[in-house]
Amino acid sequence: MIIGKYLIIIIKGRIKFLKLNKQFVSLKMINGDTEIIAHIGFPTYTFKSPMIYNPYFAKRSINAVVIPMGCQSHDYPDFLRSVFKLTNIRGALITMPHKVTTVNLVDEITPSVRVAGACNAVKKSKDGKLQGDIFDGLGFVRGLQRKGFEVNGKSVLIVGSGGVGSAIAASLASEKISSIGLYDINTKSLESLGKRLMDNFPKVNVSMGSNNPEGYDLIVNATPLGMREGDTMPLDVHKIAPESFVGEVVLKTEMTAFLKAAQQQGCKVQVGSDMLFEQIPLYLNYFGFESTTPAELRSTAEVEY
Repeated sequence: MIIGKYLIIIIKGRIKFLKLNKQFVSLKMINGDTEIIAHIGFPTYTFKSPMIYNPYFAKRSINAVVIPMGCQSHDYPDFLRSVFKLTNIRGALITMPHKVTTVNLVDEITPSVRVAGACNAVKKSKDGKLQGDIFDGLGFVRGLQRKGFEVNGKSVLIVGSGGVGSAIAASLASEKISSIGLYDINTKSLESLGKRLMDNFPKVNVSMGSNNPEGYDLIVNATPLGMREGDTMPLDVHKIAPESFVGEVVLKTEMTAFLKAAQQQGCKVQVGSDMLFEQIPLYLNYFGFESTTPAELRSTAEVEY
């Protein structure tokens, strides 16, 4: 039984009062008209989006829900197609390790996806085609701009050339950054991203193969390295200049060991969740929902670290 903000249950003859949180309230809305946004990736324990979207949907009385769906790589191609056979699917959020694979699984992609070589949003068109787009990079750049960092004419070092690193590189190039340094131990992925950037943004100076942060205005860690104390760092933090701006993409931990080390160098930083909050309004527009602001999303979110 629910009274006010409390769920009353009886366990072994004793009455228990459980305070309802926003997530529970949002689940009460699920009915035969509820639309689904699938959040697909593996593992799911790192997912933060359901704790941001669902409280927002509850506040706005939007009959939709984001559902985490753990799917491993070998099952993913068939699973993605199967999910979009549902009649109440509004779209899908795609995360690791499927962002790069998704590019070749959808029917239509945007120029941003083509350059980034990755896709993190999928929806079905009226004629039944799967369409893919990506918002990681734009969300990251919007976060920088909100903090007063202007990209135009600056230089960036991006460590990690996977889906999120590629998206950030593509968005920074679109915003007329002057030079991009790329580093990844996966040379095939590194060289592929470098070629796509040079082909599509010939005015941007692209270099590859070094993770030395000296001389860069912006430094981005797009790898899981440096997440916890004692972890291997993605680069030598002692070489980061105090005037450099340092960004992170990790969502599991807000202030990573890498960001803490950058702060100790005197740098301004951007946490991974900033990128997420900045791109969710873009997702909402893409899926045809009423949009909002990062500030409103933060006010209703129930993200825990």
